[in-house]
Parts: sequence; C-alpha cells; structure tokens
Amino acid sequence: MMASAPRFLLLQARNPDDPVRESERRDFLWATGLPDEAIEAYDLLQGPPPRSLWQRYDGLFVGGSGEYNVSDGSCPHLDATLDFLNDLIAAGKPMFASCFGFQLLAVALGGRVERDISRTEVGTFRIYLTPQGQADELFGRLPPAFDAQLGHKEHVTQFPSERAVPLAYSDLSPYQALRIPGVPIWATQFHPELNRESNLGRLMRYREVYVRTLGPEAFERLVANFRESPEANMLLPWFLDLVFGWRSPRLTSNSRS
Repeated sequence: MMASAPRFLLLQARNPDDPVRESERRDFLWATGLPDEAIEAYDLLQGPPPRSLWQRYDGLFVGGSGEYNVSDGSCPHLDATLDFLNDLIAAGKPMFASCFGFQLLAVALGGRVERDISRTEVGTFRIYLTPQGQADELFGRLPPAFDAQLGHKEHVTQFPSERAVPLAYSDLSPYQALRIPGVPIWATQFHPELNRESNLGRLMRYREVYVRTLGPEAFERLVANFRESPEANMLLPWFLDLVFGWRSPRLTSNSRS
C-alpha cells in the first residue's frame, strides 16, 4: 500500500490560450481524488517529455488535444510522441490515457485513426464491455453496459490486436477502450475524468459553433442527451487502487468537490 498519493504527469497538446488546459488537470484531480500537487501538466506541443522528467513521476495520464488531431498528423512532434509512448510501454510505466490519448496509443501500437464526422459522439453514450473487458482486472469491475462521457470525431478504425486487447465498444465506435497485456496501461476513447457537468461545460464553450452547424433545435436535443456517468467515473480511482494500492476518497464519496 502506497502511503502517500502517487504523482502523475498529465500530457496535453493544447494551445496556451486553450481554457481547457487547466480545467482538464482539475477534471483529473476530481476524478482521481488526488491532491492538487499530485498532478502536473506537460505540453506535448513542445515535444515529448525527456526521460529525466517522466521518471520522477509514479505514472502518466494522457488527456486532450484541443484543435490537434491524430488522423491528419496536425499534432506537432507526432512521430516523436509515438516513439515516446512505445518507450513508456517498454518500461512498463503505469499510464491511463483518454480520448486523444487513446488514439495516440492505438497508433503507437500499430493501429489506425480516421476522422468520421458521421459517427461523432458528443455527450453521454452507452458503452458495452467486450468479453475481454468483462474479464479484465480493472474493467471487470464495471457492469457489462454503462454510460460514459464522450466528445470526439476521430475513431480507431484499425485496432492493434497484436499488442493490445479491446475492452469496450459503443453503437457508433467499435473500439472504446484497450489494455496492453503485461503492463499497467489502459486507455479509453471516452472520458472517465468527466461527468455530466464538466462535459456539458466543454460543449458550451463552443455553443455558437454548434448552433450554427446544427441549428438551435438540434443543439437543444444534443444538450438533452447529457447524463451522469457514475460507473465510468470510478475507473480512475479503481486504477489507482489496483496499480498503486492508493485508496482514493472517491471510493467512498462520488460527490464533486
């Protein structure tokens, strides 16, 4: 059992003026129950962190990318970041990646990511465990079907089956989570660090764009789709418990502080 809280480096690819830079760190703090000083953000736009930096941390989280994508190579230093992720895998460094991080990890392992606006998932969606997911030591704590927060247009279309195990899927996206066997590394297309309030807050930052694109009525229907996701929100506390033996206060209280 780890006496003190584990420390994490949160990898992001966000512009300096992106308001989600700090709110994403705070979302991970809320979801994990870790103290403020336990999560430090790092900007992937400057390239991957050096070994001398990431080795100071017990584990890594990989978050979002703002306006940068995997499919079109628009994220700066993409090849170097993919090599870096493979170095982490080889080192067996504990990691949990969500959304953009899931896509990065899938490509680093040999998979493919494509942009498909027709299968956009923004809001709260039903996620289903695969048989491998139900047998997984972390995801097996979830019910076979549960709600989760999503916000993406890019999808993993070719799964790296030789190096990873598919754990979950949705009606619109066949790959929603993965595990790398033999190392404490998981990743999700959905956001276990977000709840209804925080996911809806992200949508509202771009309200005018969505209203122009969808129309007012369709936008209101989109907003009505947001629900709470209590089961998915337990993944990160369970991850900390399983990998580090650190019991988060989130395991006894699900209220947002």
